[in-house]
Amino acid sequence: MHIGRFRIGMRTMKTALAVMICILLFKITDRREPLIAALAAVFSLRQDLTTTVSFGRSRVLGNSMGGLFAIFYFFIKQYVHQDFLLELFLLPLLVALIIILSDGINNNAGIVSAIATMLLITLSVTRSESIYFALQRVIDTFIGTFVAIAINFLIRPPEKEKESEIKEDLVVLKQKEAKLQEMLKEVQTQIKAQQDSSKDEPPT
Repeated sequence: MHIGRFRIGMRTMKTALAVMICILLFKITDRREPLIAALAAVFSLRQDLTTTVSFGRSRVLGNSMGGLFAIFYFFIKQYVHQDFLLELFLLPLLVALIIILSDGINNNAGIVSAIATMLLITLSVTRSESIYFALQRVIDTFIGTFVAIAINFLIRPPEKEKESEIKEDLVVLKQKEAKLQEMLKEVQTQIKAQQDSSKDEPPT
């Protein structure tokens, strides 16, 4: 549905619904703030069930990795009483390790979710709270991911909506392809210029 220049798509409505369900679920179960679960639902929800499940799998793996690193960080924090120095040096190191490990196990789609999970937990857990609290925040990310999958399972987009989203994705892909072609031409031009200049140089 379009209102002037603005489009209200099925994915927009489902994303808003996912956030609402997370907030309601946390209120009913008397869990703490639904921030992490709501963010997980937003990150995981895609245009259809297949994409959401595929992305959700990567996100669950990323969440698990980010949660484990967060628990490790919190464990170190209990023994080192320099909070700022830990945040300044250990957190960037853990971010780099997450990227390296995720790339090594071919889970590049889960890198952002892993880093986001770790940072959300590590920067929201205070010294007075236990590792159990950090573990609960990891479970929050799983709740949000499963809410997104459930919504896409129950609410399927109409065929016209699917076609529209596919066309939009194709436009974006074509734009990226055009940029890559331009970059390739620039590289080829530079290589040719270097080859021509080396030919013009007198032999030694």
